[in-house]
Amino acid sequence: MNFDFDAQITAALFDASGAVFALGDGSVRFEDRTRVQAHDGAVLCACVHPSGQGVVTGGDDGKVVWSRRDEGPVVLATARNQWIDAIDAASATGLIAFSWGRTLSVIDAADVGFRRDFQHERTVSGVAFDPKGRRIAASTYGGAALWYARIENQQPTRLAWAGSHTGVAFSPDGAFVVTTMQDNQLHGWRLKDAKNLRMGGYPSKVRSLAFLANGQILATSGAQGAVLWPFVGSNGPMGREATEIGYDDTTLVNLVAARPDQPLVAAGLGDGRVWIAHPAGQGLNFVKSDKGAAIVALALNPEADKVAWADEDGGAGVAVL
Repeated sequence: MNFDFDAQITAALFDASGAVFALGDGSVRFEDRTRVQAHDGAVLCACVHPSGQGVVTGGDDGKVVWSRRDEGPVVLATARNQWIDAIDAASATGLIAFSWGRTLSVIDAADVGFRRDFQHERTVSGVAFDPKGRRIAASTYGGAALWYARIENQQPTRLAWAGSHTGVAFSPDGAFVVTTMQDNQLHGWRLKDAKNLRMGGYPSKVRSLAFLANGQILATSGAQGAVLWPFVGSNGPMGREATEIGYDDTTLVNLVAARPDQPLVAAGLGDGRVWIAHPAGQGLNFVKSDKGAAIVALALNPEADKVAWADEDGGAGVAVL
């Protein structure tokens, strides 16, 4: 199934109904071609709603909006004259976290009166819930901050590392936090002792990362193939080398996608192709073999049997594996 949208695509996701695309014209497009106009302006970030029904988007209109296939858009929260820069949701607790400027905000999908606002010294670039949905990591300049989602007055746990951190993720077991950086590297921390994990050697900026294989592998973009870091045991990648699959010296991996409990990784390339691979297997399965505009959005569904992709020219597709 292919699509040709007339706007830049911000994100590709899978909710309970299928593939969903969030666009730069402020609309949300569903796999059955239903369109919901969510924002007056561009969608800047998106995640699946905690219920699994529809998606939650943040826009340059300062709104956080819930869009479903069979319902009108619902404004869940607003920010004061600020863009919504990053967003995440936790199905375990029903909470939604989003950043605007130097503020990290938390709302409850089931309680319209609940909101927490946490302040930072610098702009918050990324947000991520831990696996239990109770704690949030926020990436910013100089490292990351860890907040308890529901506690109003608190001091965060600070994870320090010099430089600009552009995105953040928890490992599926909650033992590690990993950030992407403005430089061509990742950085990580083991939470029990704040031990630093240095993860460098990339030829370009790392735009995305994803855990797979029950959290034992971290896949990233930023190289000629998908880079795989081992996260087996309590030390994670400390003292271990990364491996690379799908190496191609003519292009770079722009994006990766995976599911923590599934063994597959998807890669979207700078030359427009998309492949799926099993790290322990042989060869690549190209679900989009035609070259073209660079892949800018990529997602695997929860069962890892469908992939959705989008390119920078507004082309998109959904393939069954």
